[in-house]
Amino acid sequence: MAKKRLQTGNDAARERAPLQFSAVNGILGALGIGAVVLGFVLLAQGSVTAAPLLLVLGYVVLLPLAIIL
Repeated sequence: MAKKRLQTGNDAARERAPLQFSAVNGILGALGIGAVVLGFVLLAQGSVTAAPLLLVLGYVVLLPLAIIL
């Protein structure tokens, strides 16, 4: 027979907790989107140095931080 795992009150509350975004999340998200947009604009103009740096900064650093923090 399978054993049932007892849930403590803390586990149940953790599963139902809604996402709570703060102003810091909004600022980081806006900076991430701005960096990505500026990176694509510079990429269209032929920038081979600044565009990839901005795209990596936006996609790999700022947007994940906006979700995690």
